[in-house]
Amino acid sequence: MSFLLPCPECGPRDVYEFRWGGEQSQRPPAEASRETWMQYLYARSNVAGVQQEWWYHRMGCRRWFLAVRDTRTNEVERTFWPGSAGSGAAGPAASLGPAVGASETRSEDARPAARAEDSRQ
Repeated sequence: MSFLLPCPECGPRDVYEFRWGGEQSQRPPAEASRETWMQYLYARSNVAGVQQEWWYHRMGCRRWFLAVRDTRTNEVERTFWPGSAGSGAAGPAASLGPAVGASETRSEDARPAARAEDSRQ
């Protein structure tokens, strides 16, 4: 199902421009047990209702942000940058977004590469 997702920087865009990064949750400390890390990395609440989620704007500003979305209707209540007032995600680790796969980059890595490509054309 398609819906519009408002990027905090680029404005409303089709959801196909984004990558869903998962539910926002608190990262456990490095010394946490294996079971705690397993729960953090693989278990999902899968709420039928409103939840806070990570989204990556892969076809736009290439930045991670948080969205509050109703999973039953795909209605997006609000979107915001990590660490902003009321986000529940504070500190540098939270601002980098969820774990990033090999085919993706964090916004800090992606922005200079995108500028370099633009300058070659």
